[in-house]
Amino acid sequence: MARYMLDTNMCIYLMKNQPEQVARRFAECYVGDVVMSAITYAELEYGVSISDLQAKRRSDLNALIQDIPVAPFDAAAGVAYGPLRYATRNSQKDHLDKLIASHAISLDLVLVTNNVRDFIKYPGLKVENWLDETGED
Repeated sequence: MARYMLDTNMCIYLMKNQPEQVARRFAECYVGDVVMSAITYAELEYGVSISDLQAKRRSDLNALIQDIPVAPFDAAAGVAYGPLRYATRNSQKDHLDKLIASHAISLDLVLVTNNVRDFIKYPGLKVENWLDETGED
């Protein structure tokens, strides 16, 4: 069975409990088979800090990380980042995506995102979209 890293948009869907097929697909996974990158967690923390509903968003995020552990961005992820960034050096506006992609590659995880087109360009990255039964965007 595949193991997964959720992109920021999938985490937001789970926090908002919609669309429902994301929650349904997540429920099919075993405990420990799904993580989020520390980079994604940082993006979610930013979202909480700018929200008009900070208390609600904080509660939602705290509940999410009870179910989905935050994987630390470590030296292996840094090693994966170098060649990935070099291979996509002409693309300048996606630095956080590059970090998340390299983290998934370093852990040999499938990245789950609703932005498949944004991630498909990264060499060595496996991608799925839980909103699309074919797994493609």
